[in-house]
Amino acid sequence: MSIDLSLNRIRLLLSHLPTYKRPTCHIAGTNGKGSVSALLSSILQASSPPLSVGRFNSPHLVSIRDSIVINGKPVSADIYDQVRGEVEKLNQELGVQATKFEVLTSTAMTIFEKLKMDLVVMEVGMGGRLDATNAMPDDAVAVSALTSVDLDHQAFLGNTVAEIAREKVGIARRGKPFVLGMQKFPEVEAVVKKAVLGDDIQGHLVRAVEPVKLPSNDLLGPTPVSIPLPCFAEPLRGNLPLRGSHQLSNLGVASTIVSELLTHPSCSRLDLSGRITPETFASGLAKAKWPGRLSFHTLPNGKTILVDGAHNQGSAQTLADFIATLSPNLSTQNSALNLTYILGLSQSPPKRPLDTLAPLFSPSLLPRSNAHVEVNVAALEFSLPDDMPWIKAESASTIHDAVKAHYTHTRFWSPAEGKTGLSDALNWATNVSGNDGLVVLAGSLFLVADFYRLMDLGRDGY
Repeated sequence: MSIDLSLNRIRLLLSHLPTYKRPTCHIAGTNGKGSVSALLSSILQASSPPLSVGRFNSPHLVSIRDSIVINGKPVSADIYDQVRGEVEKLNQELGVQATKFEVLTSTAMTIFEKLKMDLVVMEVGMGGRLDATNAMPDDAVAVSALTSVDLDHQAFLGNTVAEIAREKVGIARRGKPFVLGMQKFPEVEAVVKKAVLGDDIQGHLVRAVEPVKLPSNDLLGPTPVSIPLPCFAEPLRGNLPLRGSHQLSNLGVASTIVSELLTHPSCSRLDLSGRITPETFASGLAKAKWPGRLSFHTLPNGKTILVDGAHNQGSAQTLADFIATLSPNLSTQNSALNLTYILGLSQSPPKRPLDTLAPLFSPSLLPRSNAHVEVNVAALEFSLPDDMPWIKAESASTIHDAVKAHYTHTRFWSPAEGKTGLSDALNWATNVSGNDGLVVLAGSLFLVADFYRLMDLGRDGY
């Protein structure tokens, strides 16, 4: 099934549902928008007195209900089933022929409205301008934000970073603040500035603050940070629990959104003064969770595995950078660095498997002349996710061929007859990685979801 980007169907559907009025922070971007939404919702939820906070993310992880979060917990089955049933019945009666994602988005908006959430943090599904989440009324949008933009979904969004940025900045609203995160491509800022400050939007463009990493000797623990927010007299201090240097930029976006909620005239109706303080901010930051992104888990046999949903070259580079920081602790002159990948990829033309995987096999991470590097690879096809019929998994042989073309010094998993699943791959990875080797499961959040279901993780909320 192909993706038909349009707002006509969901607007018709929403016109027959309770009008969506929840103050919403709308977040687009290629990489980082999920992390920003997790950080932001946790910070807002820690307010005093507490704010009720809804969050919508896609794709879901373990269950479809993961995508609709109420105060840090997946929406209950009773509420979800009731509202989803109402939306699907309406879709059929009106002959709207809304897509699965449009039905899910409508369900999320209706749930948030029925529960009268104080604030909602809504992640764009894909793109921005024509994404189903962009059907929300202008009055509901409190702040819009754009995280890092990179090449992805070119078949739908454009072949250049500038074209993709034009689609993503389409969530900007007239007279409302628009937070721009750090970008590696300078053309993104030019596109955003023209759109947000143009006559049609006349918005308020603000660049995200840059948190400062404070000294720490704990490589895998929370990162102490200092955050210069103009709405507070002194820089905020806290501990960032999400791993990877890229999370500093994501924290900058989330923090700047908080600042705009507190200071921009269009947000004064929210009356957040005094509810978000340096103390509540630090408390909410410390509690933030975003599973499946640079997450460590212990297998039943005691082996530690690093799990990450890296699905494009930008996120794969982030994963490779993080592995590089671990490498000195995983190998010495007398022992090889043993790195074992369990990989699964989605089909996303024109993006090729090698486009995504290249950073994980780059010479800077895995120098071919270094005898102290051992690489093992298992490729899998993940389970297809609910409500996303357009998703297709790359075959294991395609992934193996892509790796062989780029990095020849590799041992591949060749399962015995009848042994082709994730459990078997994990057993193989544990055996070949040895006591000190690193096992990394990556390439798709859908493969991560298979891992979480296998390990029975993530059922208590995020």
